[in-house]
Amino acid sequence: MRFLSAEDFAPHLNETFHVDMGESRTPFMLVEIKPLATPMLPGMVRAPFSLVFHNGAAIVFPQKIYPMHHDSLGEFGIFLVAVARNRDGFLYQAVFN
Repeated sequence: MRFLSAEDFAPHLNETFHVDMGESRTPFMLVEIKPLATPMLPGMVRAPFSLVFHNGAAIVFPQKIYPMHHDSLGEFGIFLVAVARNRDGFLYQAVFN
C-alpha cells in the first residue's frame, strides 16, 4: 500500500479527479492542498495534510470512502466529507494523518 503525500497532489491542484459512483464517474476538482499544524510523531509515514475538492452537483454526497481516479495518480480510496456549499456546488474535504 502506497501512502500518498501532499507533494503527490501538489502538481494536480485545479485538476479533475473522478469518483466512481457506481453507474458513472463524477468529476471532483482539487481546489486546495493544506498542511495540517500537527507535529510529526515517531512512526508517522507522512506529514498530515488536507485536500479540498469541489463538485458541481446540486445534491450533497454522503461522507464515506469513495474510489477515486486520477490519470497520473491512479486509483485510490478517499474518505470525503462535505464541508461547505457555494453557488456552484459543494466542497468536500479529505484529511490525511
